[in-house]
Amino acid sequence: QIVYFEQMYCLNCMLFFEVMQNLGGLLPRLSDITLGRYLQGQSLIHKLDPRSKIICTLLLMAALMGSRSGVALGCAVLLVGVLCRAAGLPLRLMLGNLKPVLPLLLLTVSIHAWLTPGEAILLLPWQAGAITAEGVSQGTFLAGRFSAFVLGTSLLTLTTSPLELADGLESLLGPLRRIRFPVHEFAMTVTIALRFIPILVDETERLRRAQVSRGADFEGGPIKRTRSLLPLLLPLFISAFTRADKLALAMESRCYRGDTNRTRFRVLTYSLADSVATILFIIFSGLLLSVGRI
Repeated sequence: QIVYFEQMYCLNCMLFFEVMQNLGGLLPRLSDITLGRYLQGQSLIHKLDPRSKIICTLLLMAALMGSRSGVALGCAVLLVGVLCRAAGLPLRLMLGNLKPVLPLLLLTVSIHAWLTPGEAILLLPWQAGAITAEGVSQGTFLAGRFSAFVLGTSLLTLTTSPLELADGLESLLGPLRRIRFPVHEFAMTVTIALRFIPILVDETERLRRAQVSRGADFEGGPIKRTRSLLPLLLPLFISAFTRADKLALAMESRCYRGDTNRTRFRVLTYSLADSVATILFIIFSGLLLSVGRI
């Protein structure tokens, strides 16, 4: 009888897990968010110095901010895709980062299409205005630029470990120590914030699955979905503060004192490949800024 009950318990657990997986498939998959996660690999991009990857990402963002051409935006997105392919990252994994910001992208396109003056292509009812071609073009361009930002940042975090990212930020911001800027604390804070993103995403997914198992309904219109997410906020905030408190206690128990008399096991080295990558990105960024202005 004991063996029988154990087998029935295992079977019920398996059925419950399968049902939860099917219910989770009906909900937006928060696990698709990869911002802040690190995937270990042996590609050339993984082996680059974190300082060079940070510099290249900043150059790409600066070029996107300064460019005004859709051709430049398309070239930037194509470059990110090629780099993802070279790093061995699945395309679906990268595009999953755009799912959470998809409502924001649609809102950006809609607002610009409605408020930007120009040639009307669709009249709205009740004399609410019109959808203009110039507004759709401008909104699409801004949405594409923001998508390129998200993809570029995801590529950086997926190919750079949190410790390497913190060391790279601290090394790049080293000259600010002369003006008493807390470089080490700033780099550590940024790294911890990025590291907490996937943790909070996993915690939110776990809470949503627990609510679904208790009969919660996350389907319906935008207002109903927003109301259904309110019960998740309180336990999510409690979990976040609990994790932050545990992290602070762990750091204090290990006698953490900032960068005072701090040594490093791995010393960053700027190799020839890093120099070549930085030079190529400088040239590419210059070309993106020049497209549409010549």
